[in-house]
Amino acid sequence: MTRLLPDTIFSRLFLLVLAAIVISHLMTFVLLLGVYGDRHRPPGPPPGISAADSPRPPQRPPTPYRRPTIEIAGHSVRTPPPAFWIGLISQLVALSLAAWLGARMLARPIQKLGQAAAELGVDLNRPPITETGTAEARQAARVFNRMQQRIRLNVEERGRFLAAVSHDLRTPLTRMKLRVERMQDDALRDKLKEDMAEMAAMLNATLSYLRDEASNEAWQMMDVTALLESMAEDEADAGHDVSLSGSARPLLTRPLALRRCLSNLLQNALRYGQCAHIVVSDNAQGLQIEVRDHGPGIPEDKMETVFEPFVRLEDSRNRATGGVGLGLAIAREAASQCGGTLSLENAATGGLIARLMLRRA
Repeated sequence: MTRLLPDTIFSRLFLLVLAAIVISHLMTFVLLLGVYGDRHRPPGPPPGISAADSPRPPQRPPTPYRRPTIEIAGHSVRTPPPAFWIGLISQLVALSLAAWLGARMLARPIQKLGQAAAELGVDLNRPPITETGTAEARQAARVFNRMQQRIRLNVEERGRFLAAVSHDLRTPLTRMKLRVERMQDDALRDKLKEDMAEMAAMLNATLSYLRDEASNEAWQMMDVTALLESMAEDEADAGHDVSLSGSARPLLTRPLALRRCLSNLLQNALRYGQCAHIVVSDNAQGLQIEVRDHGPGIPEDKMETVFEPFVRLEDSRNRATGGVGLGLAIAREAASQCGGTLSLENAATGGLIARLMLRRA
């Protein structure tokens, strides 16, 4: 049935409006005939009596019909007949309905495309858009699906390449460790060991980042409060200063990605601020989790830079005790996989606030 209609948005909308105009005029014509068609017909004789035998009524001078008048600025103006208003209202109703249907037909493919684009930023493996509708809508959906496929293939290829390089570097790194152990100079040997330990940490972090980025975890209901309580208790058992306030209702999310995000934020706060305070705020729109430390903070112009992989700020973070610069990058990627956002803010009284916002689907 869809193929019987014109295949472009313009032609469909044009025919729809044209049909509405024709129908509205037909409705007006039928209403005019039904309401006023018999008033001007002269009365005939009763059935069974000819016009010659029928009694003639007394002749009276005809009284012309005058439409009601209204006074406007001192002048009498005749009001339109009721048929005019009936026709006008019917036309407005028909044209309004046609405009509503036309706007809906035009907006639906665009809405689907916008929703798919928003979901693509969260889940690269989302199902493709159904290629239905007009020719323009099908073409847009087809192009979007091809773009999604190319992006997914490029990301997978990049991940495989970097994972292979990181994996292959482990072999020469292991040989270097064995050779360094045979060195006689203790000072030089210790420096080389530190360099190789840093290289190994970077390789491990890179592999972990690539695995997390390529993960395709299923969505599940999760008790976020229980997760935060268990994480705070584990850090407290390890001798760290961690506190938790607030609670939240269960949330539909990706459990492993959420745990990975919160773990990185917690470790980041403990590494640079020596303590962490977790504040949970829950409402109908979403869930907000803040992890605050009392460290040196981050310069305002570097708030987004620290989310880039392998970025460490020597001015605001201690390089000797810091990681390899992937903690916040992994945390933001995990937050994105959960359909949330991660932002940083310097507290007014000192320290850094990491704010995780999660929507409730």
